[in-house]
Amino acid sequence: MFSKIQNLLAGQSSRFTDVRNIGLYVFAIVVLAISWSAVKTIQRNYELQNEIATLQQENEILKLYNENTALQNQYLETDQYLELAARQNLGLAAPGEKVLLAPSTVAEKYIDKSLFPVAEDSSAKPEDGDGYRRNLQAWYDFLLGRNLAD
Repeated sequence: MFSKIQNLLAGQSSRFTDVRNIGLYVFAIVVLAISWSAVKTIQRNYELQNEIATLQQENEILKLYNENTALQNQYLETDQYLELAARQNLGLAAPGEKVLLAPSTVAEKYIDKSLFPVAEDSSAKPEDGDGYRRNLQAWYDFLLGRNLAD
């Protein structure tokens, strides 16, 4: 029985090692290598196209930012801005105008309070550090999965 298996395998191995079949094997390996290379090239091109699209979007954003900055610079060079800045920061006035300086307590009496939202009492306002602590506590509770509604 062992000899039958050897004869069978010997006949099969000669079929695998035949010169015509070896040529087919080499051809199949070459086709697989070329296919693999093509797939890798297509994948790399896709990645590069994504990078190009991202860089083009960033470039467009920077162009808009530059245009915005240029417009802002043009506004800062206008006489209208200079006059406004002189009035606000230096207390200057146009020719023929008089500048009146009044204490804030007197000036606040003549402000129409209906134009502004209702302000809370100054005693009820939290300190700067208190709001900071509440924010940290809220994040701490969130990260630990605690329900804030409890």
